[in-house]
Amino acid sequence: MFVDRSDANGNALVVALCELGFDLTEPQASDIRRGKDFIQLKNGPFDLDLIFAPDGIETFAEAWARRVEVEVEEFPVCHPDDIIRSQLATNRAKDRESLPRLQSFRDYWVSRRPSAGGGT
Repeated sequence: MFVDRSDANGNALVVALCELGFDLTEPQASDIRRGKDFIQLKNGPFDLDLIFAPDGIETFAEAWARRVEVEVEEFPVCHPDDIIRSQLATNRAKDRESLPRLQSFRDYWVSRRPSAGGGT
């Protein structure tokens, strides 16, 4: 989950995660409140990665401007180009292996939504 780094978001996120059933340690809660770049949570109802500063994406505001809405629930997600850019910048083996599938999905998605805009 890519989160905008702010005091209000950090505090609200700690509350929401606890309500969802995450058993946060005080160091984890502190890292969330201060917006540590990357936090992995495995002590809740599901594993969750919180990313306040993903590689290859300059600012949350820029990524938010390019967001896309998932039609079923109008749920905002990062534009596929931003995800690709971040995986390229991270340059981990598992990301390099998944890039062709992600790029193929992006191309399919763009072809079905010509008015979607964004940064290809």
